Amino acid sequence: MRPFFQNQGVKRRNSGAIARFFNSDIDKMGSSKWVTIKCAGYKCMYRLIFILFTVLIIFSCSDPSPRDKSTSTKAQTQAETTSYEGHDLFIQKYLEEIKSIPVAEDSSSATDMMVMIPGNVFEMGGDNEQALPDEYPKHKVKIDSFYMDIAEVTNKEYKDFTQATGYKTIAERDIDPQELLAQLPPGTTLPPDFDTSPISLVFSALEKSIPAHPGNWWRPTRNANWQQPEGDGSSIEGKDNYPAVHIAWIDAMAYCKWKGKRLPTEAEWEYAARGSKEKEVYHWGNEPISDKRANYWQGEFPYENTVTDKFNKLAPVKSFPPNGFSLYDISGNVWEWCSDWYQYDLYKTRSNDLVENPTGPRKSFDPLEPSVPKKVMRGGSFLCNDSYCSGYRVAARMKSSPDTGLEHTGCRCARSL
Repeated sequence: MRPFFQNQGVKRRNSGAIARFFNSDIDKMGSSKWVTIKCAGYKCMYRLIFILFTVLIIFSCSDPSPRDKSTSTKAQTQAETTSYEGHDLFIQKYLEEIKSIPVAEDSSSATDMMVMIPGNVFEMGGDNEQALPDEYPKHKVKIDSFYMDIAEVTNKEYKDFTQATGYKTIAERDIDPQELLAQLPPGTTLPPDFDTSPISLVFSALEKSIPAHPGNWWRPTRNANWQQPEGDGSSIEGKDNYPAVHIAWIDAMAYCKWKGKRLPTEAEWEYAARGSKEKEVYHWGNEPISDKRANYWQGEFPYENTVTDKFNKLAPVKSFPPNGFSLYDISGNVWEWCSDWYQYDLYKTRSNDLVENPTGPRKSFDPLEPSVPKKVMRGGSFLCNDSYCSGYRVAARMKSSPDTGLEHTGCRCARSL
């Protein structure tokens, strides 16, 4: 079974999604196989994505419960990978594409706009009652020194990358009907007018009369991507210093390769996010989040954002004070990809020993969606709010399939010394 939401544009994004629509887990929720056959064209795709993305969001934000061992070798750049094991096999085609991207001549060893994170031992895991089961138990991890971008990758930086390489993000690529059919039950056919146009998901606040549910506040939107974050008619003009969004893990890896960098491991990310603070909930300490500390949802989510921080959705990078390591927007604004596969009980496999430079498990496992390999995301976004998602906590974990990029998803890079 392919991952959920994005590989060749909506290609793998929707082919995996529609395939998963037929899984028994989703069928148990009341879905039925004939929906795919009876609906047609763009309306068909819209409805399927709508239903399936709702399932993904609910599962991603739920408590994980009742698996696999993580590796603890020193972090290496993904570009050095020469063989594919575990769930890397699911995305081999895209890893090969990434390997073919040349490193920019002026980027191979540059550390400008990066900060050196000094190595040390820290305690990784949840710190308060908001922590979910996958954040426990706290355990000791040793991290070697490394470099990390001081801010999230911006529109200007991503534009430079695409202009230099011709790279198209997953959200900009068409659906591949054959790839979709390969993941559906034998004999399934698509309507002759099935629309293969690129599509992604955009957040929309709800009226008070509408139930607060992910399936209601996310809109499948034609041509939504990093250049048009809200679809046709939107643009990033005048927003060079805003974070690039609708970035899938695959897109983030591609950008990092071009810059001669890599994605941070999950352990590196949490260590850097803490900013040398130990056992504190946020990078600034234990005081509650406020509109002076990060870009998050103020007011009643998902109905009214009071915008006391002056940002309705995204904020320009560096709009809020940095953490103790001089990293900006490490909490809120956009979710940031890590290199690791997600495993719900990973920390339990580490509880008795000091772990050195862990790079995560070879395989992903989320018991809420066991057929969907997922990568780790960290940091929260402009949609996070304590009533729904406190993703801006330094220990908070999120996960999604590597071909998924949304309006609140971006990245920042790291580099080994």
